[in-house]
Amino acid sequence: MWSCNRQAWKTLLLAILAVLVASCASTDEEEEGLPSGNRTEQAFYEAAQRQLKSSQWELAIKNLRALEDNFPFGNYAEQAQLELIYAYYRDYQNDAAISAADRFIRLHPQHRNVDYAYYMKGLASFTEGSGLFERFLPTDMTRRDPGSARESFAYFSQLMARYPDSRYAPDAQKRMIHLRNLLARYEIHVANYYFKRNAYLAAANRGRYVVENFQQTPAVPDALAVMVQSYHLLEMPQLESTSLAVLRTNYPHHPAFRDDGTFNYKYYAGASGRSFIHRITLGLFEKSDPRGFDSRELYNAEYRPEEAPLPPEL
Repeated sequence: MWSCNRQAWKTLLLAILAVLVASCASTDEEEEGLPSGNRTEQAFYEAAQRQLKSSQWELAIKNLRALEDNFPFGNYAEQAQLELIYAYYRDYQNDAAISAADRFIRLHPQHRNVDYAYYMKGLASFTEGSGLFERFLPTDMTRRDPGSARESFAYFSQLMARYPDSRYAPDAQKRMIHLRNLLARYEIHVANYYFKRNAYLAAANRGRYVVENFQQTPAVPDALAVMVQSYHLLEMPQLESTSLAVLRTNYPHHPAFRDDGTFNYKYYAGASGRSFIHRITLGLFEKSDPRGFDSRELYNAEYRPEEAPLPPEL
């Protein structure tokens, strides 16, 4: 009698345990978007496709990774690796997107869509410096650390060099132009900072760097003006006159020129141009800082108001 009851209890416990296990498995599958009991390669891939279309990036990432882990040599493995890059990027996991792209390039260097991996590396780096506020509020990205911009430019350069006829090349080229303008403008911001610290040689070097390395960017006029101002303050008349002649010839309507065509050396006075009261009160009674060299509204279409007229040289 006792033996029969014991056997019945054992059977009941096993049945309950089986139900619990099945319930957990079913819950996991439902969370993953999989049909109950269907964990095939095709099921993982189709679930990921549905989640990508509905912007469920985390679930898509989970299924794409599960597909690769369980079916590394399956029919959908390579495509899943490409789509995982995209899912990471859309989920703002830029470092993970770059790592996934690097892995795909390493595993499939001759793949017909490997250019997409190069493109996504550049795109992920392009948005790497964009935090929550930058996504929704206007922010001057030229004042941010240029590290991610340089990295993105390098990745897009790799794409253009290896696959110049890629379908992604035109967009990559446009982004490279934007990044180049951004990097050049960053150098001008640094030069303006050096003026405030009376570091005129450092400011001149920044201006010269832009002129030598970022030709045809909208920052070149300001770079020349920086050089004119710096060499004037450093009492280097030959370099000053050379820079001034180039600026006047190519950009005669730069804001640093007065109406009579002479260069306004007080356009950016720097720290030395502040009043005695400003210095001893740390700016408490004279809040205004000297203006920096920044003619973007005149020479850069991205910052130009709709109603602003184009300068004659453009």
